Amino acid sequence: MITDQPLTILIDGREAQLALQSAEPLVRAVYISLFTWRRAKPDDDLPGTERMGWWGDSFPPVEGDRIGSRLWLLARAKLLADTPAKAKEYAEEALQWLLEDGVAAKVDVQAERKGLETLAMRVVIYKTGASVPLDIRFTNVWEFLHV
Repeated sequence: MITDQPLTILIDGREAQLALQSAEPLVRAVYISLFTWRRAKPDDDLPGTERMGWWGDSFPPVEGDRIGSRLWLLARAKLLADTPAKAKEYAEEALQWLLEDGVAAKVDVQAERKGLETLAMRVVIYKTGASVPLDIRFTNVWEFLHV
């Protein structure tokens, strides 16, 4: 249900499943965009031998459309000072469709290392025609990547 208040979702473990049941379809779209594996680019440093990705991206209905993000590439990375910048880049790439399809007028992504084992991420979506942004906070994206 869309309200006049910003929608804030804190996700860490079990709460992620509950958030997927949100009445706000844009929340589910953000989850799918961020946590579905997009095929790695030819020059990406792979954590294994596979480039992963959804097979349907081989035959997109719209030329160049891709599903998911490359956040999975960080699965074997260390959480160093530059890791949040890479996570932010991957998240922005995954959410670019919101701008291209006119769903959002603006998308802000922030990624921040907190301590030695936590990578927090915040996605604020300024929906086209809406006065109140959708504010989604992931308290520990690193936990999802290192399952």
